[in-house]
Amino acid sequence: MPPTVLITRPEPYGAEFAAALQDLPGEALPVILSPALVIEGRGALPDLAPYRWLIFTSRNGVRRYAELSARRDIPAYAVGDATAEEARRIGLRAVSAQGDARDLIARIKADGKPGPMLHLRGEHAAADLARALLAVGITADQAIIYAQTPAPLSDAARAALASDAPVIAPLFSPRSAAALFDGATPAAPVVALAISAAAAARVPDGAVREMLVAERPDAGAMLRAWPEAVSAAYRLEGTKRAQ
Repeated sequence: MPPTVLITRPEPYGAEFAAALQDLPGEALPVILSPALVIEGRGALPDLAPYRWLIFTSRNGVRRYAELSARRDIPAYAVGDATAEEARRIGLRAVSAQGDARDLIARIKADGKPGPMLHLRGEHAAADLARALLAVGITADQAIIYAQTPAPLSDAARAALASDAPVIAPLFSPRSAAALFDGATPAAPVVALAISAAAAARVPDGAVREMLVAERPDAGAMLRAWPEAVSAAYRLEGTKRAQ
């Protein structure tokens, strides 16, 4: 029996990643989509007049901003390429830091752009960017405009984790990693592919058989690491690769 892929990334990005997997060479594996988090609009934008730059650390923030404001004249910093591309798609001029929150802070500092800046974020964020920027002399504020609400796993997802067949679980954030394994250790042998060390760190001890971490915190790096994750799943006892 081939391993099952369990994608817990919030929609629409979970389905997007599943489609990207179908384009990779090799055997098509069964996929279960079961978002561990639901993205919900929360809060409002402050007056944007004082701000010279927007900061986005997720595509969800960009999408929510597009719902709240028609302004496209304020340039933006984005944590990575996918977030920058989303910002450009809605009409913003965006600079990608091509990494994580530390890379974003370093890029803003190196560019020497003046504030004030506004970080548009979810209720839960990996780093307090506004405080970090203030610490290096850049005026910055933050506004919470969406929430990441835990969602129960689907029946199909729970059945896969309760079986004895291997499961490959791509983990796209620390919160989704924690939500997937909240309160239970899967019976199934799980190969986790984490987008970052921070996401990997939220997996409880003993919850997975193998842990892989992408070389960079983005979906492209996850796709490049996918063959290694599939090979790891096939190495697990009782799994045979299709000929």
